[in-house]
Amino acid sequence: MSRKRNLKMKKVGLEHLAQYNQLLRYVFQVTDQDLQQIGWEEKEMIRAKSPTLKQADVMGWFDGDKLISQVAVYPMQVRIFGHTYSMGGLTGVGTYPEYANQGLMHKLLYESLKHMKEKHQTISYLYPYSIPYYRRKGWEIISDKITFEIRDYQLPKNKRVTGEVERVAIESDEVKNAYHRFALQTHGALLRDELAWNEYFLWDSDDLMAAVYYNDQGDPDGYVLYWIKEEVFHIKDMIFINEEARSGLWNFISAHFSMITKVIGNTYTDEPLAFLLEDADIKESISPYFMARIVDLELFISQYPFKPDTIEREWTFIMDDPILSWNQGPFKLSISTDGKGEITRTSTRTHDKIDIQTMTTMLLGYKRPDYLHKIGRLTCSAETLDMLEDAIEQQTPYFSDYF
Repeated sequence: MSRKRNLKMKKVGLEHLAQYNQLLRYVFQVTDQDLQQIGWEEKEMIRAKSPTLKQADVMGWFDGDKLISQVAVYPMQVRIFGHTYSMGGLTGVGTYPEYANQGLMHKLLYESLKHMKEKHQTISYLYPYSIPYYRRKGWEIISDKITFEIRDYQLPKNKRVTGEVERVAIESDEVKNAYHRFALQTHGALLRDELAWNEYFLWDSDDLMAAVYYNDQGDPDGYVLYWIKEEVFHIKDMIFINEEARSGLWNFISAHFSMITKVIGNTYTDEPLAFLLEDADIKESISPYFMARIVDLELFISQYPFKPDTIEREWTFIMDDPILSWNQGPFKLSISTDGKGEITRTSTRTHDKIDIQTMTTMLLGYKRPDYLHKIGRLTCSAETLDMLEDAIEQQTPYFSDYF
């Protein structure tokens, strides 16, 4: 009897928690030394993942009683051009190598996407361990991470601001309130609930600190999460909802001038930091960060805010999706004058083509229609291209979370 016949797909529950963590540790090579460096013992890791397993939709393949392949989906929400979308956060993906190349993960991903559709999670985000693999499954890059390094003498000079910065506990309500205000007005950002905050801080050491910028009304307009080690000011993340908050937070960082030799940090916008500094000769590197894929094209479009116009607009195209049949075939997109979209199946013949990966990165604003057409990812007429350029907002997603 072949090994595959012993396999069964089913829901992973709390009774499988130890096996769930064991598979995670193996696949992502989390060692005892890694856990010790952040002051954890394995039982603490299991405790931390316990609420995750309670809230997540986790499917797995079992060989008898042994969990050998798994996928977890977190119920999350993201902001897309001012609208809140239900999002399936894909994580915990892994298969023991002796069970690889049997199509197990492909079936788990299909089942997970089917569950997302049933729960009206119209889009899915993930952090890719392999960009080519997830592209083949319908995900595409939608955000970047910029890593920068600033020498102490390059730090910005103090600017006068009307608010003030205060250091607070990293898990305080002040930090959460500042982020919530920021996320509500930031395209692509995650609206963090308790599960998301737990994942956000999960692998941070006890050295992490927080400083919040309050405006002159006492409202939290931003924060910097950081730690200082060996004369280096490390920035985990810095958010701000206006230029004054940005200046106030950099004032705070620059006040550490005598304690540090440089600042190393990350930012998750498409705006390089160098241009904002007087001495712009700093090190910056950009890398792809998160990927996304539309799960249910029809429902996603019905919620999507296109830009208004004086006329109604239409586009007939053939959609390709490597996994999901409900996203495949010829569709007609209709956009009303007030920017409301509707997708319907059609029998009209067309030469226009797009795949779910390209549609996702285009509608999220990471890449423009003109560029996608130029590189052969979008097939349409010049008139349709102009319409899409006009109809889609120009803003790239911001996403600083990890799960």
